Amino acid sequence: MSRMIGIDLGTTNSCVAAMEGGAATIIPNAEGKRTTPSVVAFTKDGKRLVGDAAKRQAVTNPERTVSSVKRDMGTARRVEIDGKRHTPQEISAMILQKLKLDAEAFLGESVTDAVITVPAYFSDAQRQATKDAGQIAGLNVQRIINEPTSAALAYGVDKEQSQKVMVYDLGGGTFDVSILDISDGVIEVMATAGNNRLGGDDFDRCVADYLVSVFKAQHKIDLSKDAVAMQRVREAAEAAKIELSSAYETAVNLPFLASKKDMPVHLETTLSRAKFEELTGHLVRATEGPVRQAMQDAGVSASQLGKVLLVGGSSRMPAVQELVRRLTGKEPFRGINPDECVAMGACLQGGVLAGTVNGLLLLDVTPLSLGIETVGGEFTRIIHRNTSIPIIKSQVFTTTAPFQSSVEIHVLQGENPRAALNKELGRFRLNGIRRAMAGVPQIEVTFSLDANGIVNVSARDLDTGKAQDITITGSSNMTGEEMERAMRDAARYAAAEARAGDDAAVRNRAEGLLNRAKRIPHKADREKRGEAMLAADRLREAIKSKNAPAIVMACDELEESLKGVEE
Repeated sequence: MSRMIGIDLGTTNSCVAAMEGGAATIIPNAEGKRTTPSVVAFTKDGKRLVGDAAKRQAVTNPERTVSSVKRDMGTARRVEIDGKRHTPQEISAMILQKLKLDAEAFLGESVTDAVITVPAYFSDAQRQATKDAGQIAGLNVQRIINEPTSAALAYGVDKEQSQKVMVYDLGGGTFDVSILDISDGVIEVMATAGNNRLGGDDFDRCVADYLVSVFKAQHKIDLSKDAVAMQRVREAAEAAKIELSSAYETAVNLPFLASKKDMPVHLETTLSRAKFEELTGHLVRATEGPVRQAMQDAGVSASQLGKVLLVGGSSRMPAVQELVRRLTGKEPFRGINPDECVAMGACLQGGVLAGTVNGLLLLDVTPLSLGIETVGGEFTRIIHRNTSIPIIKSQVFTTTAPFQSSVEIHVLQGENPRAALNKELGRFRLNGIRRAMAGVPQIEVTFSLDANGIVNVSARDLDTGKAQDITITGSSNMTGEEMERAMRDAARYAAAEARAGDDAAVRNRAEGLLNRAKRIPHKADREKRGEAMLAADRLREAIKSKNAPAIVMACDELEESLKGVEE
């Protein structure tokens, strides 16, 4: 097994960590920052930008900039840029590929293995899509683990006294809450709940809508139809949200946001924390239901909680912290960076898998029930939510019509008693069952759920022994052909990036040598000076040809000539 990294693939920002000197260490990106924006952009000339570079140009290139793609993982949505359709997995793979390259540059060695985190409430389709993204990026995804559990590892709760811990994780696009039982180095998830469509992005949207309404009231101009202006407004909304976590008031100034009668119009307003909390109060309150649900499912009261951990950048908001205090009666613990702890925990779990971290056992749960459709369109659960994984569980069913020779197994995930209202994971048919009266055949359906939370289902006629199974891999909404194409494209891009880096170094060397040639003193030997000038001309011609090997050879020639005149 090669060097293992832990990755927090976030909605807004992503982070990567590795074990260094026996401790989980955050790896800075190429720009020197400890987190990388989960943003991908495509320039007009076909270049691809990821992270800070993509986020910086979003204002001038909103149509070709993709953000918050994590919310679309496991769906059939495609992002179309310049006529080419990209799946959420492909966009996520571009982010993962950058994290992988940054890790390799920092560690000085190749990285192929990773533990990637997902929200605890991610469905099978979303987990499989995340694993696919890792595969496209050239990573062997050794384990998919839940973000709240990963954060608990980073906080080091496994090294403390036996206790029950709540992890409240409000990120950029998702919300999770988990109740953990910690004892003797074993972290057991008792229950989890959440909302995959609730996070910091929604708070930003509320503020952005408010700023648009303020501008419309002031200037009678609707900004919502101007993509460039809206990108600036969204960025200002996010900045205001962040500032109001530590200040009671913030100024929002966006000059030249629009024009009216050929005159520039500016947005100038003040946003108070009280107004912000009024605009977003419904979002904070929306986290209350999952918190109560998780505590109820775990059979734990607030007084039984030993600690409450806050995870995710959005948990910094004072209104969120006040809600947690009210629900639990405890002061939330904030002893580690909420933006980094998930990646650090993933790295520690990677250390467990690699054998470099000992004395730690993680027992996670499935967030949603798994089962099949039965007579009358009912959903029959076989594995209930909050069941520890990995697990194998079976249940025997029978036929509903006489002399059936086959049955269709409709695999579902969710909590609604009506089958049609749950998430379909797949269908398969068991043929060759013994023809008999209704209710006689015995069909055993077995669900197997691995440590990544990915499902395998089988059905067997107990009389004839006929069996059929299905591994739910197609649920990520990418076909095998799409996966192969995406992996080829990613490999080609990685090679092109390497070449681009080499080309940039060659161009930089060439420019430096030409600058040196311009500074040759006039008193230098005339013959040697003439040779250097001819070598410089040949280098300029090579640069025009864009032939990298020719440029390198011309650089070597000029460098040799310059030695004779600079001595």
